[in-house]
Amino acid sequence: MARRKKSTPLFTPSKIIVIAIIIAGCLFISRSKASTDDNHPGQPAETESNANFGYLLDVKIPAETPSFWKQYRGMDISFNPEAHIPNYVAWELTAEEADGKEPRANSFRADSDVEGCAETWDYSYSGYDRGHMAPAGDMKWDKKAMEETFYLTNIAPQDKALNTGAWRTREEKCRVWARSLGHIYIVCGPVIDGNPEEYIGDTRVYVPRKFFKVVIAPDAPQPMGIGFIMPNSKVEGGMQKAAVTIDSVESLTGFDFFHSLPDELERDIESQCNFNRWATLTKSK
Repeated sequence: MARRKKSTPLFTPSKIIVIAIIIAGCLFISRSKASTDDNHPGQPAETESNANFGYLLDVKIPAETPSFWKQYRGMDISFNPEAHIPNYVAWELTAEEADGKEPRANSFRADSDVEGCAETWDYSYSGYDRGHMAPAGDMKWDKKAMEETFYLTNIAPQDKALNTGAWRTREEKCRVWARSLGHIYIVCGPVIDGNPEEYIGDTRVYVPRKFFKVVIAPDAPQPMGIGFIMPNSKVEGGMQKAAVTIDSVESLTGFDFFHSLPDELERDIESQCNFNRWATLTKSK
């Protein structure tokens, strides 16, 4: 009677080692794709892009700047966990979104997923408003987008004279511009320069002395760009006095905005400060 051949095990020790190495490599690649930039921990590998210019909401910030990047429904935020306010907030605003009908949420709250986020009581009796960076009025196109603007990751301490004055006026004008141009890209935030007005609350929230906002319309018949630098107080002389080039905002903050644009177009847009051209835009596209 012939002897039966001894069966070979399906998984030998050497095969198990090889499989383990392959799995470990796959996990490493997966984790690498989940963060496409050191400034953007947690950034998804795929984000919506302008077909012509790439992902225009991406902002390069100095490597030493504390930052936790998070993408919400309607905005991208780089949050500074040491200052407890955002480094910047970026979003696209379309004509349709500017005419959204979702009611205002009015529910400020901390984002428990973000380390260093302030608490609502940090602002209580501080003398400062909870100033939206991305305004609730730009997110009326979606309930979740609206609600997320009230996360304190999107908030910084603002003097009431700024929050209800020039800052609000500029928010309203951006909606006019979006309706007129079809869509615009906006990045704004506090200037965190190590020289705060003061700190507030038990969390010691940084109170900035200045705020910035940059706006571009790269798809306009004549591509447009403009920046604003505003004191955390009443803006004397109106918005025209606060208007600057985007290059000036980059020099102040150390940030690099709209770097996915072709170099020549980026230089053109970021060197402009034609306030009157923006001011003459009408509500209808």
